[in-house]
Amino acid sequence: MSQPNVDRDSLAADLERARADFHHLLDTTNTGEWGAPTNGTRWTNEELLFHMVFGYMIVQKLLILVRVFGRLPAGASRANARILNAVTGPFDVINFYGSRLAARIYNRRRMGAKMDRVIASLQRSLRREDTAAFTREMNYPSRWDPYFQGSMSLADLYRYPGQHYDHHRKQLTVTGVREQ
Repeated sequence: MSQPNVDRDSLAADLERARADFHHLLDTTNTGEWGAPTNGTRWTNEELLFHMVFGYMIVQKLLILVRVFGRLPAGASRANARILNAVTGPFDVINFYGSRLAARIYNRRRMGAKMDRVIASLQRSLRREDTAAFTREMNYPSRWDPYFQGSMSLADLYRYPGQHYDHHRKQLTVTGVREQ
């Protein structure tokens, strides 16, 4: 079996790009902007910023799942994705209110450090991955997120949080977004 062509440096650079940009957004958000509404969501800027961190936190857990499901028969992964797609409504409610509540704990004073820890963890994991592991695939609940595909490889999973981040960054109504 041939080894996958995975550009680890590019994946690592995208993680670092988001981390640096996130700190830029935290540093340039004015006091009155934290509680302001965002474009296209029901979250405030502070809640959406936490949700953007949460996208990276989720990947930490999904890495474990793709390692497990990637070794099981494909039917197990497809069945799991079908079940998760079936509960999209409750997931959306939990996702919304969970981010709202979590932003009170990982608020503007704590979310930068959380982002740093999560990105550092993902960077370590990326460096340790066996090259052949990047071909492992898992089915995902494609109704949960526009960037979840029906089947994604480990490499796709490392790309996912940057796509999620960039999508939501456009919805922020903070100074740091308008500056760029």
